[in-house]
Amino acid sequence: MMVKNIFDKIATRTRIGFLAAFFLLFLSYVLTFISTRKVVNQDYWMSHTNEVIHNLDNIVAFIAKGESAFRGYLISQDKTLLADYDESIRNTDSTFVKLQILTKDNSKQQKNLDTLHNFIDEKYLLIQNVLYNFFSAGKITPDILKAEKQGALKTKVIQEEITKMKNDESNLWNERSEKVTEYSGLIQALNILSLIIAVLLTIYSLVVYNKENKEKQLASKKAEDYERELQERVKQLSKLNTELIELRRMEKYVVTGRIARVIAHEVRNPLTNINLATEQLRSELEDNESSDMLFSMISRNSERINQLVSDLLNSTRVTELTFVDASINEILDAAIELAHDRIELNHIKVIKKYDTNFCPVSVDIEKIKIAFLNIIVNAVEAMNEDGVLKISSKNQDGHCTIRISDNGKGMTKSELDRLFEPYFTTKQKGNGLGLANSQNIILGHKGNITAESEFGKGTTFTITF
Repeated sequence: MMVKNIFDKIATRTRIGFLAAFFLLFLSYVLTFISTRKVVNQDYWMSHTNEVIHNLDNIVAFIAKGESAFRGYLISQDKTLLADYDESIRNTDSTFVKLQILTKDNSKQQKNLDTLHNFIDEKYLLIQNVLYNFFSAGKITPDILKAEKQGALKTKVIQEEITKMKNDESNLWNERSEKVTEYSGLIQALNILSLIIAVLLTIYSLVVYNKENKEKQLASKKAEDYERELQERVKQLSKLNTELIELRRMEKYVVTGRIARVIAHEVRNPLTNINLATEQLRSELEDNESSDMLFSMISRNSERINQLVSDLLNSTRVTELTFVDASINEILDAAIELAHDRIELNHIKVIKKYDTNFCPVSVDIEKIKIAFLNIIVNAVEAMNEDGVLKISSKNQDGHCTIRISDNGKGMTKSELDRLFEPYFTTKQKGNGLGLANSQNIILGHKGNITAESEFGKGTTFTITF
């Protein structure tokens, strides 16, 4: 009877344990399902925001295309260009219809769209008046030039209004992104809870059904096996997560290069029209000091824009490399020597910790030297006087790892996320292409570069070959 009571108690406790575990698991799955639905919903709205921004960019492109066709007509009197101008008007109108549908639940953006529509109507009305005057006069008159200047100002107003609307959409995107992150964290927590419940359920079953010491030892051994397997999986997940981060960085780099090429194409086309129009005007107008100054200003700024576009392309273009076997330590010393004047001027203390085990790497010495120099100069400029620059190399597991650390002002997370983007810089006089170029060189060597930073404490760059 006693044995029967014991087994009855065990059976009752087991049933209660299983029922409790089942209820908790069911609850966690329901909550996971709800959270997943919320994530899907937020993802939809994020895509919706991206579509709004894309259509706003299309409006800018259509207006620019129409304006370019209009100006081309004034210069060449090629009536086929007027067809492109008319097409830009139709495309702009159809895009506005899309935006009105997309933002019908956002009264603020609807109001902004009305304002933008008025600005664009004024812009196209101004162009129509210029065309009418040109048809009447048969040539470019001072009134037409004056109206053209007004059109340029109106274009600037349109761009500012569109930028404001894009900023509003970006803010909405950020809010929705934060919500997605919150829900993702909740899902992870629920998944962990489910795993914990499952593990507890297993342990509970083992404890209840295995009272003898031998069975306890077996349960302990199983638990150890589970722990080792979990640690191994954690290592695998960590490795996969690192590879995923690198893949995303590479995708971001490739997308940046693609965008750079598109920007170069889209900028240089109207830039060519501007140069052609300038030369045409220069040949038609009488020489005087005022007009020569304005033409020189246009040419100078046109050349500057062209150079900026070229610099952007160079920072994302795959360069030709000449590989030779070299000592990373010697290349680091050469880069430090190139930055010697800056280091001495700021009284920076350099601490070198090189691995005496030679890193057998094949690199383009001059290109890698430039990459190291950009990082070292950034570190020096980030520190106040009497700062400390630490440079180390290590040969381990077939990888050559270089770490360059400073104790400067550091960076915020948002700054760190955008660190290798072209034209992004935290320096007052920087152009934001140094680190982008360094990343381009290192990726060209099949290497890897990452950065860690804490605001107010400094930054560490890690390069691996």
